[in-house]
Amino acid sequence: MALGWCRFFGACFIGILFFHGFCACDRAPYYSFMLNATSAPTISYYDYIIVGGGTAGCPLAATLSQNASVLLLERGGSPYGNPNITNLAKFGAALSDPSPTSPSQRFISEDGVINARARVLGGGSCLNAGFYTRASPEYIRAAGWDGRLANESYQWVERRVAFEPQMGPWQSAVRDGLLEAGVLPNNGFTYDHIKGTKVGGTIFDRAGNRHTAADLLEYANPGGLTVLLHATVYKILFATKARPKPVAHGVVYRDASGAKHRAYLKRGLKNEIIISSGALGSPQLLMLSGVGPAQQLRAHNITVVLDQPMVGQLMSDNPMNAIFVPSPLPVEVSLIQVVGITQFGSYIEAASGENFGGSPQRDYGMFSPKIGQLSTVPPKQRTPEALAKAIELMNNLDQQAFQGGFILEKIMGPISTGHLELRTRHPEDNPSVTFNYFKEPQDLQRCVEGISTIEKVIDSRPFSKFRFDYLSVPQLLNMTASAPVNLLPRHYNSSQSLEDFCKDTVMTIWHYHGGCQAGSVVDHDYKVMGVDALRVIDGSTFNVSPGTNPQATVMMLGRYMGVNILKERLAKEDLAN
Repeated sequence: MALGWCRFFGACFIGILFFHGFCACDRAPYYSFMLNATSAPTISYYDYIIVGGGTAGCPLAATLSQNASVLLLERGGSPYGNPNITNLAKFGAALSDPSPTSPSQRFISEDGVINARARVLGGGSCLNAGFYTRASPEYIRAAGWDGRLANESYQWVERRVAFEPQMGPWQSAVRDGLLEAGVLPNNGFTYDHIKGTKVGGTIFDRAGNRHTAADLLEYANPGGLTVLLHATVYKILFATKARPKPVAHGVVYRDASGAKHRAYLKRGLKNEIIISSGALGSPQLLMLSGVGPAQQLRAHNITVVLDQPMVGQLMSDNPMNAIFVPSPLPVEVSLIQVVGITQFGSYIEAASGENFGGSPQRDYGMFSPKIGQLSTVPPKQRTPEALAKAIELMNNLDQQAFQGGFILEKIMGPISTGHLELRTRHPEDNPSVTFNYFKEPQDLQRCVEGISTIEKVIDSRPFSKFRFDYLSVPQLLNMTASAPVNLLPRHYNSSQSLEDFCKDTVMTIWHYHGGCQAGSVVDHDYKVMGVDALRVIDGSTFNVSPGTNPQATVMMLGRYMGVNILKERLAKEDLAN
């Protein structure tokens, strides 16, 4: 049988890899409190101002609105009613849309790894693989969270957005292959983080509709919440005169027309500004507001409010590596459903699909040549002619090239860290970020053991019907290594060394975190140290990524901290009375 598509393997790999990153939120709830920022007054006052309507910001706003007036500012638009987000068949359109209004904003780390940040109400939960799984009890204890409230907060999230997936033959073969490979025991279906192999939750319902963090706004008190879309915050305002330390008291934001607005906290010691802009956005906004490394701020002519050298430090991204396995049989379209939680610190997951390139637009997601990503070709050499040639090659692929799936491993932690720096003073511009993938040897060793486990799954009896006998694992490794997954130089033959394979094919799984870490930038109540009335509540505060996939814990944290903040508020009111 002819397999002429192998030389174009990168296209096959990419089409399937990014099929699991779109949003299908078909039925839009009616939110009377959700408005375009152009309709906002020039000046307004609230008890709480939340910057960022993402995975943490939405549950946080919904909770605080029960007993306070809340303004939620989101720089992106609504996930509802946009077919590029809501329509399953158009998944690639959102990821390959480079326009300023796209729900996905692409960036490339200084490491050369292509990445994305969300720009939409609901945040990354509108762009991710949908896998829902909790953090371990050990993680919750180490974070200093109350176990009972954390459990209640997870359940609050799960009532709206979490479901048990329907397992098909391919995912079942991966699960059984993991068990044969020794990733034991079989823990069945559970949201809990338990060593062994399990089926996790999903934020896709049985009809294939995605339920995002934006759906958690259904819990909100409509009279207590205002959500402004296309509202880009430029800086936090601080009062500094005659005060022992700076006090946050307002924000400056612009609407889609460029008009400037100011929102201030109402008078009262219990009122706060809360940044929930994500691992890139939160440290970036702190720096733009004058809280960060003084030397860097002065280099951008930013007035220093607080010299805080740890803002933007200890940035981490969990490296992901995968092996694509072409299948002689049709396979179901599946997102991340199964995970193998190993003893050595690697998580094994998988996704599959059939004929992903069969739609008229033949789009390949965020690694599509349509957005300028051509293997290791430097950006300056990505001419219109080169792009057109790559698109033509992909359009001419045989449909069978898109039949199969990939098995990936993501390491826990990671131990390796990097840093974030401002490029400009404009909040919509991506900052410069370096993650230093595999800088620490233990991270690399975990990847090697993870890839070795994937090899065992591919060679397992349960998985045998979903692979071609004449494609050996080394051949699959070299096919994967030829894919345009990053901008890094390649070793000659990556299959000769799993260490080289890990370095050559490193990708993101969008679990980057840090930059405002608890204990370094914020305290364990998520208050920014050195200033008053300001918190950061999102993944930028994490020291390590929670569980196998973080979105459940980020949503939980929004609810958890909302409850705690309201408790503090009531306690202060009791004292005042």
